[in-house]
Amino acid sequence: MTPYDEELRAAGLDPDAVRAQVLEALAEDLPGGDVTSEATIAADARGVGVFAAREAGVVAGLGVAALVFHEVMGDTVTVSDRLPDGTHVEPGDVVMRVAGPTRGLLTAERTALNYASHLSGVATATSHWVDALAGTDARVLDTRKTLPTYRALQKYAVRCGGGVNHRFSLSDRAMVKDNHVVAAGGVVPAYEAVRTAYPDLRVEVEVTDLDQLRELLAVGCTEILLDNMDSPTMAEAVRITAGRATLEASGGLTIERAREVAETGVDFISVGALTHSVKVFDLGLDLSEG
Repeated sequence: MTPYDEELRAAGLDPDAVRAQVLEALAEDLPGGDVTSEATIAADARGVGVFAAREAGVVAGLGVAALVFHEVMGDTVTVSDRLPDGTHVEPGDVVMRVAGPTRGLLTAERTALNYASHLSGVATATSHWVDALAGTDARVLDTRKTLPTYRALQKYAVRCGGGVNHRFSLSDRAMVKDNHVVAAGGVVPAYEAVRTAYPDLRVEVEVTDLDQLRELLAVGCTEILLDNMDSPTMAEAVRITAGRATLEASGGLTIERAREVAETGVDFISVGALTHSVKVFDLGLDLSEG
């Protein structure tokens, strides 16, 4: 148990899984202790670390960063002035303060920043897409293109940025993609095979042209992904569908096209770049004597 279990659980995260990941991350840095801090800093020295934003954006992962400090220093560390994840910040805004043994603060610093900077980058990137879609009915979705073992945290950060989560795994929802279609002999045989095997599971099918769309609508498919279509074709897909299925646009989309795509009338826009190639958010920690 940690002081952050309830908070993590409320955020839709598994506290035990997050703690295990934090401990693994710390183990990378500490196979033999922090030799530099132990050599240069007195054992009884105390300090205050101030986390501040160095650019505008949305913060996420501050609770995970706080957990890192707790795992290094236990009850000797105090966390204060922590902003809620999902908060929009400007350069210079203080997002969290940590006070405790100086050695421990510097030992935990990089691991804590790695989590908070990366997850804030995901949240910030998501918020840019949300802003681009403002005033339309389309929502931005993440994908399974996440860093291995980081999926729950990255998808949490997407939620902090105002986005919507797609499926978490290969078993909580079926997604029939082009290779499944080839293997099954068509979009309808693939769809019907999944419906037969898993009648209670949600099924989404990827289509590459309007003929496939019409075939799926005729057999009652209610979730369809429009893959790599141009905007006029997507608009025609929306017209043909006429509300009978939700439509997700995907494939090579850029934020510059976001509004154009949303105005075709699609329900969702899925963006792998939210998680697979996101730029880290610039957070810094400045230390002062406590």
